[in-house]
Amino acid sequence: LDLKSALAKGELQLHYQPQFHASGRAVGAEALLRWQHPERGMVLPEDFIPVAEESLLIVELGLWVLQTACAQLKAWEAVPACAQLQLAVNVSASQLRENDFPERLAEILRQSGARPSLLKLELTESVVLHDVVDTIAKMEQIKAQGVRFALDDFGTGYSSLAYLTRLPLDQLKIDQSFVRHLGVRATDDVIVQTIIGMAHNLGLELIAEGVETSAQRRRLEGY
Repeated sequence: LDLKSALAKGELQLHYQPQFHASGRAVGAEALLRWQHPERGMVLPEDFIPVAEESLLIVELGLWVLQTACAQLKAWEAVPACAQLQLAVNVSASQLRENDFPERLAEILRQSGARPSLLKLELTESVVLHDVVDTIAKMEQIKAQGVRFALDDFGTGYSSLAYLTRLPLDQLKIDQSFVRHLGVRATDDVIVQTIIGMAHNLGLELIAEGVETSAQRRRLEGY
């Protein structure tokens, strides 16, 4: 009940985590959902998203996130330094299972005036593999609108290698759990090198999550 009223009261916020090219140039951002609770303060998504998923409020939340993100993309057009930034938004399994999701997304883009090519939807492996045939069909409808796709947390979920070439993806994201141990655990270095090689061979862009040190950055650039 608190979460439903939070949406109506404007307590939910989107924060934007910047994404950078290896050169240091900002190329985009990821939309991160936060709940500014009047009593509990800032609540992180891991504390309320599971509740939203159980109550199916996740679909309503997801639409709000998309509307807010697209409005932000449109606002950035007026700022020269931000006009070409891509904005990544996570999409849940419940959202993707909605039969009219591609149409509702198209309407959000139309109403906001945001450029579809600057919106990037992030899916996890578990979301993709829930119903591969339906997922691919919906992704293709959305891709036809000009929207881009990234596979999030790659390598941490169920293996999707058999489907990877069938998915209309633009980008793979290396999970931060692998990046965190670069140069420390040899197995993580091997996994990261494998993902990088796979992305290059498939013609996909690549982004690494959680790069926090210059040593991690140099190691990634060297692969």
